[in-house]
Amino acid sequence: MSPYPSSASPTGQWKHLRVERAGGVVTVTLDRPDKLNALTFGSYADLRDLLAELAHDGETRVLVLAGAGRGFCSGGDVDEIIGATLAMGTGELLGFNRMTGQVVRAIREAPFPVIAAVHGIAAGAGAVLALAADFRIVEASARFAFLFTRVGLAGADMGAAYLLPRMVGLGHATRLLMLGETIGAAEAERIGLVSQFAADGEVDAVAAALAERLAAGPALAYQQTKALLTAELDMPLAAAVEMDAAAQALLMTSADYAEFHAAFTAKRPPRWEGR
Repeated sequence: MSPYPSSASPTGQWKHLRVERAGGVVTVTLDRPDKLNALTFGSYADLRDLLAELAHDGETRVLVLAGAGRGFCSGGDVDEIIGATLAMGTGELLGFNRMTGQVVRAIREAPFPVIAAVHGIAAGAGAVLALAADFRIVEASARFAFLFTRVGLAGADMGAAYLLPRMVGLGHATRLLMLGETIGAAEAERIGLVSQFAADGEVDAVAAALAERLAAGPALAYQQTKALLTAELDMPLAAAVEMDAAAQALLMTSADYAEFHAAFTAKRPPRWEGR
């Protein structure tokens, strides 16, 4: 995490999101339950800017992304986004689509783990937000649907065609992105989309428990692990092994590495400092 914050003050209130902080855990809730948390231009922009702020605040250890009401996120709002885009020119449309992709990049490049707490439906852009997270805690009755071709657009939206094959394989990704089929939690778990199940009604509690565990752990090690997982997706083995060696050499000079040895010697739990 950058020790060099800009002169701008942190945003005190977010119009399109509910943001709560408890220690090092930040919970971001999509809060349009009457619309199944459908995304708007404003909520996309708030997610982009919030993630940028959290990446540099030096305090955030974990982010939980959740949805209010009956579902996680039903995708882009049909009236407020799809209707509006029909009146836009190519330049405006390119700017909008780049912004949605910036949200996914910010999730993947955030220097802390991101947990998606999925219940009800995760559809369209909502499914991609969950896909971009490091962990997907999924209720037994949840459903996923990458619906982009159903509205006449390419299934390769917001990085879905990059991320999904790497998670579930090209065959499953082709089926989901081409046909826009809705799959249940059991099928999602079978193909590798689910990190952990939660009973219906328990997803927030299970996600919170994982978030607390991560927040209490070695933040610097988690940060580097996430960065390496992302960076090495397209590397040959020789380059990946060299990058691992460089990262481990640096981490072996960290306070947390020394703390583990001290704690092991003293037969006590480590006190991780994240540095």
